[in-house]
Amino acid sequence: MTTPFPFTAVVGQDDLRLALVLNAVSPAVGGVLVRGEKGTAKSTAVRALSALLPAVSVVPGCRFSCDPASPDPGCPDGPHETGGGAERPARMVELPVGASEDRLVGALDIERALAEGVKAFEPGLLADAHRGILYVDEVNLLHDHLVDLLLDAAAMGASYVEREGVSVRHAARFLLVGTMNPEEGELRPQLLDRFGLTVEVAASREPDQRVEVVRRRLAYDDDPAAFAARWAEEEAAVRARIVAARELLPSVRLGDGALRQIAATCAAFEVDGMRADIVMARTATALAAWAGRTDVLAEDVRQAALLALPHRRRRNPFDAPGLDEDKLDETLEEFGGSQDDDPDPDPGPDGPGGGGGQPDPGEGPEGGDTGARPEAGEGGQPQPSGGGEQSPVRAAEPFRAKALSVPGIGEGVAGRRSRARTEHGRTTGARRPQGALTKLHLAATVQAAAPHQRARGRSGPGLVVRRDDLRQATREGREGNLVLFVVDASGSMAARQRMSAVKGAVLSLLLDAYQRRDKVGLVTFRGTGADVALPPTSSVDAAAARLESLPTGGRTPLAAGLLRAHDVLRVERLRDPARRPLVVVVTDGRATGGPEPVALAGRAARLFAADGVASVVVDCESGPVRLGLAGQLAGELGGTAVTLDELRADSIAGLVKDVQRRAA
Repeated sequence: MTTPFPFTAVVGQDDLRLALVLNAVSPAVGGVLVRGEKGTAKSTAVRALSALLPAVSVVPGCRFSCDPASPDPGCPDGPHETGGGAERPARMVELPVGASEDRLVGALDIERALAEGVKAFEPGLLADAHRGILYVDEVNLLHDHLVDLLLDAAAMGASYVEREGVSVRHAARFLLVGTMNPEEGELRPQLLDRFGLTVEVAASREPDQRVEVVRRRLAYDDDPAAFAARWAEEEAAVRARIVAARELLPSVRLGDGALRQIAATCAAFEVDGMRADIVMARTATALAAWAGRTDVLAEDVRQAALLALPHRRRRNPFDAPGLDEDKLDETLEEFGGSQDDDPDPDPGPDGPGGGGGQPDPGEGPEGGDTGARPEAGEGGQPQPSGGGEQSPVRAAEPFRAKALSVPGIGEGVAGRRSRARTEHGRTTGARRPQGALTKLHLAATVQAAAPHQRARGRSGPGLVVRRDDLRQATREGREGNLVLFVVDASGSMAARQRMSAVKGAVLSLLLDAYQRRDKVGLVTFRGTGADVALPPTSSVDAAAARLESLPTGGRTPLAAGLLRAHDVLRVERLRDPARRPLVVVVTDGRATGGPEPVALAGRAARLFAADGVASVVVDCESGPVRLGLAGQLAGELGGTAVTLDELRADSIAGLVKDVQRRAA
């Protein structure tokens, strides 16, 4: 068995260690979401935590880890007698990003269920994680249907497996810990809110601390057992402190003053719902127990707010998580009351995060004005195509964009944009299963088995079913697509109000892509060529950041932009062949620079039409005289053209049908 890296040997990351320890003290806090760049010991710290958790007492032979003191009356392995348990270490179960539904929740033997009426159930990862830790690395990349199952289990403390009227239920209460790199995409709001606490981690910029990280890691890699032995005393001390804090927790008093501070803080920061208030209360109580106190102080409420509120304040994926600490201090002072006026409260014993260090609020670069100045070209008149580079302008306010979809029926990753054959959705037919049966089509199975009952010697009421009779239900749902933006940043687009509106439109489409679980990419063209500003990724906020800093100016190499986009799609088709693309070209249709620029652009556009790639041209042409060049480009692409105004969801009703009709 591999020796884990000691929890107490992790250098720095006080807030991460504190959040993990608080959940070990009080699992009711609701888990931890760890956000940060790669290589910041996120996974190392989480895996090390399991060694500090106290052992759990289980019913011998129970696959669902029932507590012998209060066994689950509905346990599939039950009923159990009270008492007589055996102790084992607390488990940490890892959920792979590519796990199947059956691996997560378990699987029923449908053949035996139909033929014999027995519930032959093979438990999944949720059963293994009961009364332990469920760890999801790269939780933001988890498929939607697995996220839904996690949400249900986390909310109800139980997992339900349903297969055509045959159901199994078992307890599934676990500490949910997720790690993610925000550059790879954000979480759905529903799952984000399920995590009790969140922590932002980053690599230290202090040379001495970085040296110590490398020194300890090299020592561990050379001899894991010897390195762990050096830290055994510190590990034992933290383990004992967790046990003591758990025992003290029921005695901790959460007074009315602290409750009022919690409620006032949640109201001041306008968090949705009441879960934040409850999580803050539980976190503040755990902080007091961890510090060895029986009263919750203002410092506990403050630390609880810094851990429990930042991820609940995001209104859209482009908002950076974080809290205004000055506003937090003002709120706590205003609603402090006499009980929290102690100027020098006892901080409690030291330990991982024992000082209650403040987490990085995760504020990104300020999104203020970049220094753009008004120009004579404002008002929609294009600048000369050969003009110099203009500084970036801020995007206009985003709006709800009209739904765009790829025609036909795909088989890509589940999402919310285009029609596709998926594991979830409405049933449209049946087929023989290819591999393990996951969704039984009961009527088709009965029809396949019925003609053979006499030959199989059926004598009783039960249906004699064989594996060849089983039929898999085919379902139609929605898939996520690759939305590749090809944005004209040339001088003809450089008028300030005009480019601001263009960026606002692209930002709106990015927000729509986030909600529909798409991958996005960004190609820009200006001057003498085209650049891949953002390779295809699930991080729409990364695309928004690149868009915000996009400069304009120079000629319009439209052909170069289209050819670069075609190359991006070719490479991405090899990486992810099932994900269908939707190309969104944002331009006024002008093409300048080089020999025969219009003819070159037309030939480049016809490459997309030949490949059957769905496309939309967002026509940015303005002014009283319109040349209609964007419409001509859309014809060459085999797609459709829409104006900026028509892109709004409330502008026209037939946009999706128009896209499908022209791209078919």
